[in-house]
Amino acid sequence: MSQPPAQPQVQQDNHIKFAYWVPNVSGGLVVSNIEQRTDWSYEYNVRLAQAAEKSGFEYALTQIRFTAGYNAENQHESVSFSHGILAKTERLKVIAAILPGPWKPALAAKQLATIDHLTNGRIAINVVSGWFRGEFDAIGEEWPEHDQRYARSEEFIRSLKGVWTQNNFSFEGKYYQFKNYTLSPKPVQKPHIEIFQGGSSRAARDMASRVSDWYFTNGNTPEEIKKQVDDIRKKAKSNNHSVKIGVNAFIIARETEEEAQSVLQEIVDKANIQAVNAFGDASREAGASTLEGEGNWAKSTFEDLVQYNDGFKTNLIGTPQQIAQRILELKAVGVDLVLSGFLHFIEEVEYFGAKVLPLVRELEAKQQQEQRVQAKSA
Repeated sequence: MSQPPAQPQVQQDNHIKFAYWVPNVSGGLVVSNIEQRTDWSYEYNVRLAQAAEKSGFEYALTQIRFTAGYNAENQHESVSFSHGILAKTERLKVIAAILPGPWKPALAAKQLATIDHLTNGRIAINVVSGWFRGEFDAIGEEWPEHDQRYARSEEFIRSLKGVWTQNNFSFEGKYYQFKNYTLSPKPVQKPHIEIFQGGSSRAARDMASRVSDWYFTNGNTPEEIKKQVDDIRKKAKSNNHSVKIGVNAFIIARETEEEAQSVLQEIVDKANIQAVNAFGDASREAGASTLEGEGNWAKSTFEDLVQYNDGFKTNLIGTPQQIAQRILELKAVGVDLVLSGFLHFIEEVEYFGAKVLPLVRELEAKQQQEQRVQAKSA
């Protein structure tokens, strides 16, 4: 009996990784009235997580929202929802979004360490510094000015790392204090649970270069992403630190480029104009408070804001071959992970796993082979 052709092998620590946005809030990933065959329920998300795991996704990111808005009328809490997904999967690592303020580092450290033990090291954290003041006002939480929110997040991360790695941990910060505190048991993951963060401001990049394991940036072109990557890694090197880069992308993979572009146009044509404009106003207000006077969405058009993390800008829209090639271009400028959103989650995650991901791995293997040949001839 003939054997199926061997799949190209890529070194685990060198291949580009894939994550997907967990739809644990209602409304999908685009602020549009177009049909989205997705659901925010636990049952749907379990099926999605299992499909993603089988399709080659290594991470999933749960969202944290406390109030309705921008089509997200219902929201499941991120940490408990992440644990629920982990209980129904075997390899997937789930990144739980957490807001300093509502969460205190002592509780977060213990909560996540317990989940880490229950899932054999498959929980991670995304520290969200916060950009929507109305949400914090609604739940009675302090709203420091922009750079102070990142200062608080940095203290939050330093506290987590200390609690997870040291006995008799002490810390004296502006926002958090510890005195000879020992957490037991500590996480399964060593040296500690992976820590992600997002943002595009100078304060966000500087924080990442000091304390975060991963930095998420909004969608953009390879040229613009490279500027951020180079800035972060230069600063990280001077801090004796290293940080990996994840980029947001809304993926529309179809058999033809015309079909993919048609889907994009329909999403924009059916945009919820009121919700998109409200989001744009809130994001610009948040950006105005940065030192640079602009934030994540300063250069985003109305069409960009229909996908609220600039996912269209990354341009993973087209045929499987086009998308695979563009993913390699992202990798070439320093991207380590693609954080993916989809219109119809389960079916499109499965299509991506069947049609796009094998092409990415083939291109990576070919590239590695070429590099080995060049190294031998040098």
